[in-house]
Amino acid sequence: MILARILCLAGGYVFGLLQTSYIYGRLNGIDIREHGSGNAGTTNALRVLGKKAGLVVFLGDLLKAVAAAVIVRLIISNIYPNEVYMFIAYAGIGVVLGHNFPFYLKFKGGKGIAATAGVVLGFLDPVIILSCLVIFVIAVAVTRYVSLGSILMVLTFGTEYAMFAIKGKYSFLMNQSTSKKCMIESIVVVAVMVIMAIYRHKANIKRLINHEENKLGKKAE
Repeated sequence: MILARILCLAGGYVFGLLQTSYIYGRLNGIDIREHGSGNAGTTNALRVLGKKAGLVVFLGDLLKAVAAAVIVRLIISNIYPNEVYMFIAYAGIGVVLGHNFPFYLKFKGGKGIAATAGVVLGFLDPVIILSCLVIFVIAVAVTRYVSLGSILMVLTFGTEYAMFAIKGKYSFLMNQSTSKKCMIESIVVVAVMVIMAIYRHKANIKRLINHEENKLGKKAE
C-alpha cells in the first residue's frame, strides 16, 4: 500500500502542474503572477483578465483534480476497494501541492481552492458537494469576499468528511484494523489539505480582520 500511496501522491502532483491561470495569462501576453494579487488562481485571473478568464481557469483547476480522482477510483477500486477514499485523498492533496508549488514556476503557484473543490467533487458525496457549494455561495453573496467563502468551504469539506468517515459512510471496513487505520489516515490527509488552504490564505485573513480585503467585482490595479 505504501507504493500505491506514493504513486497517487506523485500522480496528483503531476496533474496539479497544469497551471491554468499561468497558461491563460501567457496566451494573453502576461505572467498572471506579476499582476493583481500575484496569485496564480481563479480570483486573480477574474480580476486581471475578466470573466471568461476566471471561468476557464476555474474549470481547468477544478477538472484536473476531478480527473486525478476518477483515475485513482478506476484503478484502485479493483485493488483496494475498501480503502479507495484514502487513495483519492492522497491524489487530491497531490494535485493541490502541484497547483500551489509547481517546480517549473519556482514553486510559486496558486492557493488551491478550485483544485480542492475538484477533490470535493472527486469524493462523489452529494451531501458534501451540496454543503460546500451552498456555504461558498452564501458567504460570497452576503460578504462578496471570495477568500472567506473559500475558507468556509474547505472547513465544511474537512469537517463533514471526518464525520461521515467515522460514522462508516464510506467503504472502509471498521471491523478491520488495517482498513480502520486507513480511514483515520484519510481524515488526516484531508485535514492537512484544509490546513494548507487556510495557511495559503493567511494574508487574506489578516486583511479580512483589518477590513482591507478586496471584494468580488473590484478590478485589480
